[in-house]
Amino acid sequence: MSQYTKRIFWTVCIAGFLIASLGMGIRQNLGIFLTPMTKDLGLSRETFAFAMALQHIMWGVFTPILGAFSDKYGSGRMIALGGLIYAGGLFIMSNATSATGLNIGGGLFIGFAQAAAGFSVILSAVARRVSEEKRSLALGIASAGGSFGQFYMAPVSLGLIEGFGWSTAFFYIAFLAMIMVALSLTLTGKSSGAAENEADQTFGQAIREAAGHKGFWFLCGGFFVCGFQITFIAVHFPAFVQDLGFDATTGAAAIGLIGLFNIAGTWACGAMGGHYSKKYLLSILYFVRALVLAIFLMVPVTHTSVLVFASAMGLLWLGTVPLTSGLVAQIFGIRYMATLFGFVFFTHQIGSFIGIWWGGYVFDTTGSYDQIWITSLVLGIIAGFLHLPIAEDSLRAMPQEA
Repeated sequence: MSQYTKRIFWTVCIAGFLIASLGMGIRQNLGIFLTPMTKDLGLSRETFAFAMALQHIMWGVFTPILGAFSDKYGSGRMIALGGLIYAGGLFIMSNATSATGLNIGGGLFIGFAQAAAGFSVILSAVARRVSEEKRSLALGIASAGGSFGQFYMAPVSLGLIEGFGWSTAFFYIAFLAMIMVALSLTLTGKSSGAAENEADQTFGQAIREAAGHKGFWFLCGGFFVCGFQITFIAVHFPAFVQDLGFDATTGAAAIGLIGLFNIAGTWACGAMGGHYSKKYLLSILYFVRALVLAIFLMVPVTHTSVLVFASAMGLLWLGTVPLTSGLVAQIFGIRYMATLFGFVFFTHQIGSFIGIWWGGYVFDTTGSYDQIWITSLVLGIIAGFLHLPIAEDSLRAMPQEA
């Protein structure tokens, strides 16, 4: 790899890493706001959970649409738009006085922003700029940014809430979201120049090809489970910990540890995906997630067990992203990667919606999260088996890029 190629590789990876760290880091710490916001506004947990669930379903709905716009008009424009809308959504949340402001700002605005500046657009931009040989590693590095953001935004969010209150905290965090606009300049590009040997395939042909491929639907099913598991934990785990008598710092520390350990976990999954079968790595990841959940549910919940559980889940948190997106690129090519991965990601967000909203509903009606924990464990086992029959062979020759 020449010095120029290395410079491009690391510029693209670092830009993707930082944008993902802001977008995912801010969102994955919104659960820290659940307790103070609901108490101050007199809202139920289900109300807060519905806004977060709405955010995820909007994120999912808009992801394939904005992914197609990104493929056609350029990823940089989409990311810049996402940063602006993200900041607007946080500003609306800072001024929320009822469920309406929560749903508009936290649900609609941030949901749209995540689709514009989320993994589908970021990873397709990264994939277009690096060689096939280095693609899985690059996707792992960019995906790890979400984990790093989760790690550093946990103490930032908690500190702002404790120092200024939840409303002012949202206001300050909105300025952080604007950094994505500046970083968008480094991830420009569109599909027309990305894969010349795929130029004869139309958008409609790409969609029909994926829809007729069984592996595509297995990836969708697995990502549904991923969304259900991680977003339930991200939104409800801080409150779950406080319900057991621990202070808010313990919940924030757990979310931060998930992010810290997933930096290594996501990077490792991306690196291994370049050398080993991605479908088998995904199966192992889901099986191990189920094992970690089972152990956590069986042992007494202590301060130590909470932090150990968070660390273990962190190693498995977003490793699904470089492996799943890498399989989409490997099987179907990169020309319409943002669009096709967007459809896979939509199923992830359906799982997210159900996990978040159902978690709030179950707690409000039963006073416990037990149903969700057990469902998450069972779904993890199912997802492990879903990936085994996927045919990983490429449907076309992959292009060699710088």
